[in-house]
Amino acid sequence: MNWFTKLFAKKTTVPVAAHPPAPSAETLRTPADKGPSLQVAKPLKIIKQNLTVERLKKFAPLRALEESDIAALPHATLLYKKGMTIFTLGQHCESVFYLLEGRISMQPDSDNSYEITADTSLSCLPLNGSHHCGATATALTDVGILEVSVELNRLWADKSQETASCVELVDIQLPEEISGNRFFSSFAHAYRENKLRLPSLPDVALKLREALRQDIGINEAVEIIHIDPPIVTKLIQVANSALYTTGTPITNCHDAVARIGLDATRNLVMGISLKQLFNCKDPALMKGMHMLWQNSLYVSSLSFVLAQDCSSLNPEDALLAGLIADIGAIPLLHFAEQFPEEYPSFEELQASLSYLRAPVGALVLHTLGFSEQLSNIPHHAENWLYDSGPNITLDDIVILAKLHSYFGTGKAHDLPYINSIPAYAKLNDGKLNPDFSLNILHKAQHRIHAAMHLLS
Repeated sequence: MNWFTKLFAKKTTVPVAAHPPAPSAETLRTPADKGPSLQVAKPLKIIKQNLTVERLKKFAPLRALEESDIAALPHATLLYKKGMTIFTLGQHCESVFYLLEGRISMQPDSDNSYEITADTSLSCLPLNGSHHCGATATALTDVGILEVSVELNRLWADKSQETASCVELVDIQLPEEISGNRFFSSFAHAYRENKLRLPSLPDVALKLREALRQDIGINEAVEIIHIDPPIVTKLIQVANSALYTTGTPITNCHDAVARIGLDATRNLVMGISLKQLFNCKDPALMKGMHMLWQNSLYVSSLSFVLAQDCSSLNPEDALLAGLIADIGAIPLLHFAEQFPEEYPSFEELQASLSYLRAPVGALVLHTLGFSEQLSNIPHHAENWLYDSGPNITLDDIVILAKLHSYFGTGKAHDLPYINSIPAYAKLNDGKLNPDFSLNILHKAQHRIHAAMHLLS
């Protein structure tokens, strides 16, 4: 009998009348049902500050915080009997919950539910992402729930922002599985010594960006864009695409810029120019570059649609933000090209991106003169538990797009459900498909393909 079983075996001193009756299976309902609302049960027992720092470090993002911060965070273990409702969809809360023991059912805004069992990878992730719960949680067995103060989200956001804002070239912390690899060690050394081969933008993108900082008009912008005829052609195609067309065909660059807008034109020219950076001579690596570009296109297109439908953010800003999330891979593949006899497989290079994306991507974007907001995107793109604040931001849009892009892939297995991350709580429409992907993106497939066509 373990500590958890013993706790339930002990006779509780709390009067039974103090607790609502456990709901039967018949009273549980999905968001689409018309039945009675679920009543959140009070825990049978609350045990405060009972877990060691070492035990708490099992959970993300607690494991990445300083031990002193972890020890200072208020926490408690909440015990529930089988059938009790722990929290409900949309419920406001000032705590972050984790599953310590037992098994629970999670019913998001979807026709389907899913289960989480203690001591699995998913149980180490928060059950709720922010101040609002993204699902109704019901105990399928007797369960123990870890409740941590929502201050955890602020501590993690501060730590993430501090890391993102640091432009000093420090050692990249390579994981144990690749730290002894000569290639990756050499790459980390080259990064620290600022000796990586970094990409540069075409003249037209640089000149247009600088000119727009001076508040120029359409005529001046068009004069700069004409430096690069292929970009002129592409902008005309974009202006005539399903995303911008008003029925009247555009035949010249001036009218294209007028229809799209100066700010959107700047981001589109930057995006079109970025494609030229995804290039190398090695055939095997070029195949990887092409795959990387296609994945970046998909994330940028998802970001574009999410910004259009779920926020007041500029969709073209989101398009560019999604496109640069993995830009840190370019120096890695260029470095591999310099050592054809030593570089690992593309699969290994791709796997290393989760550790190299943030520092190398930020270095590339800082060198290219991108804003601090955009330079921080690689840091936050796969920081699923990052909470940027009460309002939806470009970081949130890219996080949602990135997570959504992994649906149907092998990587999706150990990732959090999208309804459990902070960015999800800020969406206007959180309806999920039966596979727990965002319904709003499923309904916008034609616009996603149109957005991908903008830069392809």
